[in-house]
Amino acid sequence: MATVTSYGAAGVVTGSCHLLAIEGGPRILIDCGMFQGPEEERNFGPFHFEPYEIDYLFLTHAHLDHTGRVPKLLKEGFSGVIYATEATRDLSEIIWLDSAKIMQEDYETNYKKAQRRGTEDEVKEPLYSEDDVEATLGLTWRYPEYNQTFEPIEGLKVTYRDAGHILGSAFIEITYLERGVEQTIVFSGDIGNGNDMVMPDLAKCAHANYLYVESTYGDRNHQSTEATIAEFKRIVIDTLNDWGNVLIPSFAVERTQEILCILKEMYDRKELPQCKIFLDSPMATRATQVYNNYSNMLNEKCQEVKKRDGSIFDFELLTFTPDVEASKAINEVDRRAIIIAGSGMCTGGRILHHFKNRLWNRKNAVIFVGYQVEGTLGRHMVDGARWVKIYREDILVRASVHTINGFSAHADQSAIVEWISHMEDLHRIFLIHGEGNKQVILRSVLENTFDQKVHIVEPEEVIYL
Repeated sequence: MATVTSYGAAGVVTGSCHLLAIEGGPRILIDCGMFQGPEEERNFGPFHFEPYEIDYLFLTHAHLDHTGRVPKLLKEGFSGVIYATEATRDLSEIIWLDSAKIMQEDYETNYKKAQRRGTEDEVKEPLYSEDDVEATLGLTWRYPEYNQTFEPIEGLKVTYRDAGHILGSAFIEITYLERGVEQTIVFSGDIGNGNDMVMPDLAKCAHANYLYVESTYGDRNHQSTEATIAEFKRIVIDTLNDWGNVLIPSFAVERTQEILCILKEMYDRKELPQCKIFLDSPMATRATQVYNNYSNMLNEKCQEVKKRDGSIFDFELLTFTPDVEASKAINEVDRRAIIIAGSGMCTGGRILHHFKNRLWNRKNAVIFVGYQVEGTLGRHMVDGARWVKIYREDILVRASVHTINGFSAHADQSAIVEWISHMEDLHRIFLIHGEGNKQVILRSVLENTFDQKVHIVEPEEVIYL
């Protein structure tokens, strides 16, 4: 009998980590992500399984909440084979190195503060170092192609299919033998919303006996792509025409590339008022280059732009600011600037400096274009905070704050239902990767639609398939 135990993304959105143990067969880990927001202390705790016992690690995509603890997994004994698309591997390298750098900087800052209090022993060391990242990249990696079934060992069949979420993302179909009968379990990872401006549509899944599916937006439907782009353009144009600045806290992978595509199209169509655009994120800059390198995996529109211009994202008004001095120089532009900076949930990064300098000005606008986890500064602002604390200073929020959920790279409720509707022989559905109140709503919808029980997975609950 096979079991699945969820050591992350159970009852919460982040920390994706699911262990599939097949009786008499391999132990397979699907994702090994970081917890974010109020759950982040869990990153420093034990895995509650033995990393050295894991035979295979299957990565669905590169986002930190799905891959962020992989170097820690290696540090604690994992030496198995990693399966991921080649694009996922390239993006993971960028994300891990950035994560290691930030953790080391935070550690050094906190240690200096602790020295003044005599509490050095209480400072947590980084989860991993850049050397650990290099060691992880030196493990045995295999790069599945979409829709090409492979067998890590005899009797185990695995297929990666395009999840339409970010570059290289996949949902994973795993077929194993149970008393001589084939059983298929599908792990969705994060699935796209079908309205992406960069990625192709989510692939269909024709067959699954068991389904572990994300539920991030299980309680709602996104507005249409057309309405989303129109709302974004209106805010940008109105703010610039009022001689204000637009601040966009953006995730380095996927969301940044979408925003750049829209701004480039606005420029091409002469819709954009005269302005300066800054991509103030070294990580996002590197990720954008990876997207450009794998343009064949993007949608047809992006491929046409690449063929026409030689680059999907570059245009005249866009400036990349890779170093700190270039980032600081943005402060000299007091009007008509569009600043795209990390981090996406405002938990750190250069966006905080721009907030400190510009949030108090009512002419400016902040546009949130991605999900904000509970407990983060981004969520605090989305929920209407009048004051925020940045670098120990209270800052008044006078800038207008806008949330555009239609940009989400996650499937909404109707997209999840549509995707599941194509699956034959589906026995059980398990909800992961979502907040509890949203999962309750989605469970009710799925049970009414498909007339079967839907289970909300609890942390470390052992599910017998």
